[in-house]
Amino acid sequence: MMTEQMGTQLEMYCYTIEDLVPEDNEFRKIAALIDFSFIYDEVRHLYSVNMGRPSIDPIVLVKYLLIGFLKGIASERQIEQEIRLNNAYRWFLGIGLFARVPDHSTISQLRRRKLNGTDLFRKIFERILWVCMENGLVDGKLVLTDSTHVKANASKKSEIKVQVEKQALAYWKRLNEYEEAERRALEAEGKIAPAKKRRTSKEKPKIIQKTTSTTDPDAGLLNRPGKPGGMHYLDHQSIDARHGIIVDVAVTPGNVSDCIPYIERIDYIENNLNIDIETVAVDSGYDTSLIHKELEERGITIFTPEKDTSDTSKTEFGREYFSYHEGSDIFICPNGTKLKLNRLQRNESTITREYKADIKDCKTCPYREKCLAPSQTSRRIQVNIFEAIVKEHHAQDGLAEYKDSLNKRQIWCEGTFGTQKRDNNLRYLYRRGIEAAETHCLLSATAINLKRLIRCTACS
Repeated sequence: MMTEQMGTQLEMYCYTIEDLVPEDNEFRKIAALIDFSFIYDEVRHLYSVNMGRPSIDPIVLVKYLLIGFLKGIASERQIEQEIRLNNAYRWFLGIGLFARVPDHSTISQLRRRKLNGTDLFRKIFERILWVCMENGLVDGKLVLTDSTHVKANASKKSEIKVQVEKQALAYWKRLNEYEEAERRALEAEGKIAPAKKRRTSKEKPKIIQKTTSTTDPDAGLLNRPGKPGGMHYLDHQSIDARHGIIVDVAVTPGNVSDCIPYIERIDYIENNLNIDIETVAVDSGYDTSLIHKELEERGITIFTPEKDTSDTSKTEFGREYFSYHEGSDIFICPNGTKLKLNRLQRNESTITREYKADIKDCKTCPYREKCLAPSQTSRRIQVNIFEAIVKEHHAQDGLAEYKDSLNKRQIWCEGTFGTQKRDNNLRYLYRRGIEAAETHCLLSATAINLKRLIRCTACS
């Protein structure tokens, strides 16, 4: 028998919002684990004590945004609509059943104006990370690092080519220090001639051409094999392998190499978060001599696939045909000619000792065609100054621990990025500027950490 429902329901119910939110709801679990009251102290200096209209509670503002990242709701307008309908969201925000939900435009203006230029979202990320650490979810035994691209809010039509000063990033500054120390040591030993001009901080900056966007100048042109083109940011994340907790987030333009911010982020994890890192696992993009050297000094084991640095010259005689004599610091070629240390060579990411044969010896050498390219007048061999450390680290390649660590890196890093892009708003950005991009990535990582904190504490 068919039933037809007529009119509207006029029954009256006596419930509180507490009755309408199940005990096992994830927002109840978050509230039980995280005390958000610390936010008041972090933002108190942004508000007047006795002037102006009453503001939206800053905790409500933060939780409002967190709901969007926890539930994968990218639009703040849609977040407002969902809060109106979802009692669990209201309960989490502390908004009663009949109270007005904060307007999405007000939230947007507060986020953009009130919180702009603050490190509030970094502090929130760190506070939740500390809770994860207090619950034993982070041990630092194996830290995995990778980056993923996040589409910037900039169209292809906004791209232009400009002349800009090349930035003196910390990575290159550190390389400069090693170069100067090596140069002074070799000059003191009389192995190379003193440099006519020393590298100084007052040198005229190098001008380079780059592609930028008129709508978001902070973004960078992503140009990597297998990746989408256009303006992007890179979200660099480090993950503790014990339970997949994200321990660091850093954002750079899309045209920055993965290795550039890495050492700074390792220092941040160890010094700011007091996490003692024992081992790291990274992909071949981080296989640079400077990273090997810096991790060696910190006593950190590194597992990384070896980057292909094979000789690209078409000559038959590669470096393996030359024998090195450590005592006299020379190479001997197949014809018995000595290649002496000639100079210290510096390129974008490496420092090498260059050994060179005498032009006269190469001119009459019977192996000349096998050893030299047509444009060369004498044979040169370049040796990275950190080559011994790099070889020592790569001697572990293929070991069981090496394979296990890189396998965990692939599972945790790539798996986490995939989850964030599917469920936690990491696919693209609405806002512009690197500060907004970092806030976005921090909130996405915070959402992942909250979910894993809930899951792990529920199992314990």
